[in-house]
Amino acid sequence: MCRWIAYSGTPVLLSQVLFQPEHSLIDQSLHARMGVETTNGDGFGIGWYTPDADTPAVLRDVGPAWSNRNLLEVADHVRSGLFFAHIRASTGTAVQQTNCHPFRRGRWMWMHNGVISEFHRIRRDLALAVDPALYPEMEGSTDSELMFFLALTFGLPEDVPGAVARMAGLIEATGRAHDVPLPLQMTLAVADGERAWVFRYSSEGRSRSLYFSTRVDTLRALHPDAAFLRDISDETRLVVSEPLGALPGAWNVVPESSYGIIQPGGEDALHAFLPSEPHASASS
Repeated sequence: MCRWIAYSGTPVLLSQVLFQPEHSLIDQSLHARMGVETTNGDGFGIGWYTPDADTPAVLRDVGPAWSNRNLLEVADHVRSGLFFAHIRASTGTAVQQTNCHPFRRGRWMWMHNGVISEFHRIRRDLALAVDPALYPEMEGSTDSELMFFLALTFGLPEDVPGAVARMAGLIEATGRAHDVPLPLQMTLAVADGERAWVFRYSSEGRSRSLYFSTRVDTLRALHPDAAFLRDISDETRLVVSEPLGALPGAWNVVPESSYGIIQPGGEDALHAFLPSEPHASASS
């Protein structure tokens, strides 16, 4: 599978999150503790938003993150208040740049850890459900990118949770029509430049690991000597496949079958998530 990080809050150098923590994403690329695979070396990607750009920047490569000098160079010089980072362990599709996360369309970014079971058997049926106006924009061959374009087809820009629920519902219905009993395994993140949504769901009810960080003001009270907490806002949040360190009280499990919204100026919220029947409305 894969490992990923979504960050929202005080603008920081990407390296402060990707390289510096005790169990950073770069460490996880070699020594994942909670993933299906220990090593995640089939490519990586980062995507970040800046105030003066209409779309997020995306850097992706097919090599392992732990030895990529360009990633270190960029991470030491780019500062952002909303960014994604992903390290890939392929579930069968090719190791190529167009299959690395995050995926982007306009203001939207998407990344995923998990799998569509028996993807080779149901891929054609799922691809035929993508809005024909969107289909030519798909560049890679992964189940993750196809999930993104299905969600776009089902109205992602207007209703993120609803579009993801319809996407998941279609995958489950299609899989079961092909005698795939547990079609979907996913933790995923999607962002529009202002907000981020995170989801944890699987057909079997045993989803891949996902954690969110405790409120910064609570952490300051617990750990008044932690210097790094003094320079970030109370609204700063991380959602991660694996905790980045062992600071007591810092990490909380995202509940099974749930989604969360991270947004400036508002209380973060967790909600129940269930797939729903897809409908035929497309959004391009």
